[in-house]
Amino acid sequence: MTTQPDVINDAPKAPGDKPMPSATLGGERKGSIEQITLLVFIAVPFLALLAAVPLVWGWGVSWLDIALLVFFYYLGCHGITIGFHRHFTHGSFKAKRPLKIALAIAGSMAVEGPLVRWVADHRKHHRFSDAEGDPHSPWRYGETVPALIKGLWWAHIGWMFDEEQTPQEKYAPDLIQDRTLRTISRQFIWWTLLSLALPAVIGGLVTMSWWGAFTGFFWGSLVRVALLHHVTWSINSICHAVGKRPFRSRDRSGNVWWLAVLSCGESWHNLHHADPTSARHGVERGQVDSSARLIRWFELLGWASDVRWPSRSRIDSRRKTGEDGSRQERTTAGAA
Repeated sequence: MTTQPDVINDAPKAPGDKPMPSATLGGERKGSIEQITLLVFIAVPFLALLAAVPLVWGWGVSWLDIALLVFFYYLGCHGITIGFHRHFTHGSFKAKRPLKIALAIAGSMAVEGPLVRWVADHRKHHRFSDAEGDPHSPWRYGETVPALIKGLWWAHIGWMFDEEQTPQEKYAPDLIQDRTLRTISRQFIWWTLLSLALPAVIGGLVTMSWWGAFTGFFWGSLVRVALLHHVTWSINSICHAVGKRPFRSRDRSGNVWWLAVLSCGESWHNLHHADPTSARHGVERGQVDSSARLIRWFELLGWASDVRWPSRSRIDSRRKTGEDGSRQERTTAGAA
C-alpha cells in the first residue's frame, strides 16, 4: 500500500497552505439542532425495535418484510465493515473506483454518520484506544462496577452527543482531498432518506398496497436501522469490556463470538486491534467473517487489489505467549 491511514500528520500548516474544504455536515462542534436530529434517528428506530416483538405476536411478519430487513441490514453492515472500516479507515485493500464509490454509498446507507466523520472518529479511536483521547472507551470513568456501567453507556451511545468533534483535517485528510468521497460524505442526509425510503417503496410495489409500504418501512427501515446501530455500537462498548484476548494489543479489545454473524466479522476485535490493517479479523478456525469473504470475492473479480491478508507467521508474531513461552491456540490464517 502506498498510504498509511493510521499515521496522523501533526505537523503545523505552512502559512501559505489553503484550508481543506468542509467535508461533512457540521464542523468540529456539534450544535443543538444536530444533537436533536441524532436523538431522533436513535430513538425512533429503537422504539420500533421494541414494538417489533408485540407486532410479530399480534400481526405476524411476512417473508417480504424479513427479506427487506435482511437485505438492507447486510448491505449497510458490509458497507460499514468493508467500506468505512477496512478500506477507508485502515487501507486493508485497494478498490477500483466503482467499488470505492459503491462502498462509500453502501456505508452511508447504514445511517451511522457521514463517511469522513466516521473515518476520522475511528482513526482517533485507534490512536488512543482505551486511553485518554479515545472518543468511546468504556473505561473512560474507571474500573469499578459503577464506573464501568457508566463507561459502557458512554461507549455505546453517549459519546455521539459530545459537542467536541474529531478534527477531520487531521485524521481524514486523504478522504477530504477526494472530491467524490467528499461529496458523498456531505450528502449523508440524502443517502439516509434513500435508505429509509427504499424498503417502503419496494414493499408497496410488490404488494401493491399502502400496508405493504408501511410494513416494509417498519421492518426494512426502522427495525433494521435500530438493530444495525446497536450491533455496531456494541463493538465500541461490549468488545472493549469483555471477550477473549489471544493477541497482544495495547488496549482491552476482545473477541465476542455471539456478535460475529450480526457484525459481519467485526466482533473478532482483538486481532483487529493487534493488526489494524489486516483484511481479515476472524483468523481462527470456525471464526465467521463475511466481510473478509466478500473482500476475497472482490479480489477474485479484479475489483480489489493489494489485499492485506494475514499470514500465519504475521498472526503468530502477535499472539500472546504462555508462561512456558509457547504460542497459545494456533491459528488457521490466510485468505478468506
